[in-house]
Amino acid sequence: MPSHHQIAAAARIGMLTRERDTASASAQALRELARALPLDAATLLTIDPLSGSHIQVASIGYTAEASQVLAGEFVGTPWYRNVVRRELPPSISQDAEDPEDAGPRFRHGWFYAERVRPAGFRDGVTGALRHQGRLVGLVHLSTESADAYDTDARMLLASVIPALAALADPLAHAGDLHGLAEEGAASLVTGDGGVIDLPGRDRPRVLREDDSFRALLDAFTATGGRRLRLLWRAGGDWRRVVLHRHPSVPGLVPDAVLVHETSTELPYGLSPRELEVLTRAATGQTNQAIAQALFLSPRTVHSHVEHLLRKTGCASRAEATALAVRDGLLRPDPDHLARFVER
Repeated sequence: MPSHHQIAAAARIGMLTRERDTASASAQALRELARALPLDAATLLTIDPLSGSHIQVASIGYTAEASQVLAGEFVGTPWYRNVVRRELPPSISQDAEDPEDAGPRFRHGWFYAERVRPAGFRDGVTGALRHQGRLVGLVHLSTESADAYDTDARMLLASVIPALAALADPLAHAGDLHGLAEEGAASLVTGDGGVIDLPGRDRPRVLREDDSFRALLDAFTATGGRRLRLLWRAGGDWRRVVLHRHPSVPGLVPDAVLVHETSTELPYGLSPRELEVLTRAATGQTNQAIAQALFLSPRTVHSHVEHLLRKTGCASRAEATALAVRDGLLRPDPDHLARFVER
């Protein structure tokens, strides 16, 4: 049975999930584990959402390079599969007596003989980290003492694994950072075009069904702006889209843009052409310039302006363009979005 001291340490680890500085919180979580369980070294690893490799988030006694190399080797062993399928983290000292484990004994394998024992460790315990139904990393504790991780110790580690997983998951707070509504699709798009899907969210249709949207993303990134709201057509339907500049996660997620999308109808009953005219008017283009750009007559553009003024209830072209910028009633192209970006 865990002691009062161990229960208190587990509670403090759970509280750390509230911290925004997950790197510091992860390091503190390992220090709390060191107070509650015997360990001479420990590592908390996350799975890179782009490459799938294991990256060290925090450690005691392990360099990042050594920890990541060891993890890269370990995931190719049968003992890794044993770790992933078990709810109670297996340990070196307990696997020989565990009726669930019918595979090769860790103590008899090459990884123990060539990696663990030469480092001076006699016992270790490894847990798979899952967050929101996804495998997001590993936690491993090592000690120079033999038979240190009995069932009680493993149960204590199992009790804090949900908190450790929340700390290790680089996507855990992506939506929270930008106050995203519960509804809507959302993904992160990195500078090299990689897409990272967020837990519990579908990938936006503008990313799945419209290659031209990537040019808009590139243009938004180039502005250095913070946010852009717009309307975009994908798959025959209109989508309200918000682009947020997302902070990088060192070593994991590079600078990225969070794309959030919800289904919508064109506001105020605007037609697609009227939205296009309104967007160009908001850039400061005259009716003549809009007509040339859209291959329309100035009279037709004038009619579109009159219609959109009536539909929006605006008294003037200036009032309509202010409304468009304020409410994101825009379908900008990459060359004309800089003035719409919030900085």
